[in-house]
Amino acid sequence: MSDPKARPPVDEFDHIARLLRPLAAGAPEALGLLDDAAILQSRPGQDLVVTTDTLVEGVHFLPSDSLDMVARKLLRVNLSDLAAKAAAPYGYFLCASWSPRCGWDEREAFAAGLAADQAAFGIVLMGGDTTSTPGPLTFSLTAMGWAQAGETVKRSGARPGHRLLVSGTIGDGSLGLAAATGGLAQMDVRRRAALADRYRLPHPRLELRAALLAYASAAADVSDGLIADAGHIAEASGCAVAIELGATPLSEAAAAWVAGEPNRAVALAKLASGGDDYEIVLAAPADACASAVAAAKAAGVVLTEIGRFEEGAGVGVQMDGQPYAAPRAGYRHL
Repeated sequence: MSDPKARPPVDEFDHIARLLRPLAAGAPEALGLLDDAAILQSRPGQDLVVTTDTLVEGVHFLPSDSLDMVARKLLRVNLSDLAAKAAAPYGYFLCASWSPRCGWDEREAFAAGLAADQAAFGIVLMGGDTTSTPGPLTFSLTAMGWAQAGETVKRSGARPGHRLLVSGTIGDGSLGLAAATGGLAQMDVRRRAALADRYRLPHPRLELRAALLAYASAAADVSDGLIADAGHIAEASGCAVAIELGATPLSEAAAAWVAGEPNRAVALAKLASGGDDYEIVLAAPADACASAVAAAKAAGVVLTEIGRFEEGAGVGVQMDGQPYAAPRAGYRHL
């Protein structure tokens, strides 16, 4: 038996690369486990896009969060993955492991949250599994969506010279967690509430589907953190990416928080690596950027150019054009 102390430390992505990626070697649909979804040819002329996410009490949501909101977040974080693939929602499978604290009222609230967002996003439950657990409360959801055959927007299409853009605003998710757990006491109540709402109820950018199909060469949703998820695109595409921190789009509340911090670069790096924003980060050819921005605007979404893809490998972070060593790229589960 090997000595556990001799094993190198592993994080989430080492775990995937060393243990799980070899198991997917015979399935081209799995995209080498470099993406957040699998793509299967099912309907004539269409690809079925499949993605899975899990929420664990105390890790992805607070024990005090109402279960209708937890259900909606569970569905929305999966829809965010479909949005990044430019796939139209179709159906989902749900696995729920209920803890002893959940009686009928809590389960009914959870179902009501799912029902509300099913109606909002045009998706239906197709099956799953229900178990009990001593804790923590855990939910896993597998969402499916349809895309025209060969038109799914993958992570692997960025090329040197392409530009890096991101939708909406960045940093509200991580600041929202701080607000929801009693932090940000110096901020006014309205802004704290807005950030906490953003953490608890993200908005999947499904309205960007037409813009992504027309102009994006690659895309991912911002779940781990802007820097990390831009890096995932670069890795899958076999090139490098340079990110300009100073261009990071901020909400009113996030901008107010940054203005109150002693070091702007440190503050922006924290927001760009915090995760839980569920915006879309994408690559587009330089000559398509203006059209992508205009198409997104027509759909009610702001796109901001924040960097570029280059020859080489890895992620380079800059602040006002100067190299900056960000303390971390994003959240890691392991």
